[in-house]
Amino acid sequence: MTLREVLHAHIPTLTHESTIRDAVDKMDIYQFPALVIVDQDQKPTHVITEGDIARATILRGKLVALGSEKASFCASKDPITLPPDTEISDALHTMLDRGITILPIVEEDRLIGITLRVDLMQALLMDSAVSQS
Repeated sequence: MTLREVLHAHIPTLTHESTIRDAVDKMDIYQFPALVIVDQDQKPTHVITEGDIARATILRGKLVALGSEKASFCASKDPITLPPDTEISDALHTMLDRGITILPIVEEDRLIGITLRVDLMQALLMDSAVSQS
């Protein structure tokens, strides 16, 4: 099974103009714990997670004070990405080794979807259960 089979294709993204308020709003509306910031060509440039925002809030003291800051301010730059034909077990090991919870999936440098660590765990467990039947 490959990432193409489990990726979330219809995902919210942020731009370089997006604020932390925009990030929190989209995380809430779409129920994703992390978002990808893309450039004008849909190339992933950053990933921002709830944890990134929480850490920035601790440093600044108040979330409200961060609301108008650019989301890229506290996001991880140059995210790890994988192509859609990567086996999910390989992708999960990459995510575990790197300590990441969201993985942008790219084809020809363009974001085509994301997967979450839990998505890969669930897919592997379901595939294992089917194999044992």
